[in-house]
Amino acid sequence: MIEDPDRCYQAAQSKDARFDGWFFCGVTSTGIYCRPSCPARTPKRQNIRFYPSAAAAQQAGFRACLRCRPDATPGSPEWNLRADVVARAMRLIRDGIVDREGVEGLARRLGYSTRQLNRLITAEVGTGPLAIARAQRSQTARLLLETTDLPITHVAFAAGFASVRQCNETVRQIFADTPGGLRARVPKAAARRQASGATQGIRLRLPCRRPFHPDSVLQFLGTRAVDGIEACEGATYRRSMRLPHGHGVVALSAPHGAGDGPAYVEGALRLADLRDLTTAVSRCRQLLDLDADPVAVWEALRGDPLVGPLVQESPGRRVPGTVDGFELAVRAVIGQQVSVAGARTVAGRLVRAAGEVLPESDGAITHLFPTPEDLLDLAQRDPAAFSMPNGRRRALVALAEAVASGDVVIDPGADPTELRQSLVRLPGIGPWTAEYVAMRALRDPDAFMPTDLGIRRAARALGLPDDPAHLMSMTESWRPWRSYAMAHLWSLPSAQAPMAKTQLTKTQRKGRAA
Repeated sequence: MIEDPDRCYQAAQSKDARFDGWFFCGVTSTGIYCRPSCPARTPKRQNIRFYPSAAAAQQAGFRACLRCRPDATPGSPEWNLRADVVARAMRLIRDGIVDREGVEGLARRLGYSTRQLNRLITAEVGTGPLAIARAQRSQTARLLLETTDLPITHVAFAAGFASVRQCNETVRQIFADTPGGLRARVPKAAARRQASGATQGIRLRLPCRRPFHPDSVLQFLGTRAVDGIEACEGATYRRSMRLPHGHGVVALSAPHGAGDGPAYVEGALRLADLRDLTTAVSRCRQLLDLDADPVAVWEALRGDPLVGPLVQESPGRRVPGTVDGFELAVRAVIGQQVSVAGARTVAGRLVRAAGEVLPESDGAITHLFPTPEDLLDLAQRDPAAFSMPNGRRRALVALAEAVASGDVVIDPGADPTELRQSLVRLPGIGPWTAEYVAMRALRDPDAFMPTDLGIRRAARALGLPDDPAHLMSMTESWRPWRSYAMAHLWSLPSAQAPMAKTQLTKTQRKGRAA
């Protein structure tokens, strides 16, 4: 996109919000950078420069526009679409790894030297990982200043800054204001509403691109909610999260409006440690697929004779993600042989038997999902607590051992191909499970499970053969958006209808949705 500045300028002239997050506009006459859809008058062509990231614009000396708030745009969908080292690095930076382990930890995780990784990221993004993490910290600081009554000293350290002075200087450079000045801009009535309750409670809006169909993810997650760690109350989905410095509980809901849906999701976070805010927000965005580019999906699939009508009817459908890759893998293994309701029951028993109890329950949210070490300990203490056939229990133990030892890595920086290969090497885990985990944990947009029971029933309902070979050949034209095509097929009533167990073959039982 940046290689074609004239196209960027056309997008900025038309105030096209679809390009928000894809690139940023630096105005040389004012020293301010904006999102393409900024409502301010578009500068002359000779006075505008284009950057692939907010961090690159900040590195070039531009301050963030206080009108359009370019630092709060949805993330670039490019990092979800790609699987190369830069994309994986960007996902890890977004998850907060640079704040926790430094650039050295990021490079070590990806298997590169620090110098080589800096060069690769700078060539693609316009600046290095430190500057990207700094931009992320500044956005977190602004969020805390505007939504809590925390002292500025606490805000600085919670946002990831090493000192209050560093926080003050960064805020001045990026927002042309002091932390106190940013806080003073928020209306007092709004500040009181947002800061109500304990200081670790934060309300925020998670922006996304339109069109957006919030029910496509919130209902999916609510249907599969596991007692103790998840709950669906009306239009609000709530769950616990294990975070680097503690735990958190998040409530997510989307307002229902006219047109093509809301441009944001309402989030309410309660964190044991505010240093986890950046990571918690990132994981919530991945859970709801808020950085997706629905227009690109719509343009690629709308002409297909099979899924085209479904895409036209619901163009904002998203692919549900996860906040914990290991949790998703465990639940996928459980779901291979039982119904959705049965999988919820079995997972709930594991949570009660091995999950960590929260210091303070939050309504129905009482536990954290077990870690690999928790499951291995349970397997030693009480194998019967797994409430499943021995073969499935052995698969879960093998998965927990592989993740605990580092042989299997399921996090935003994992390589999708390597993850699939490492999973299918484990006993009791086949291609369906590996594909499902890659789709939801790594946000792979091109995952496809031809043996999935829901997909096969949807194919039959549409008058197509449901054999896996035919389904695979038929979906070649859907690349690289097969995950989204599957989400549309799953939405068909025929894909969700119950089926008697006597009608299920062994292959079909392994294809149930987890």
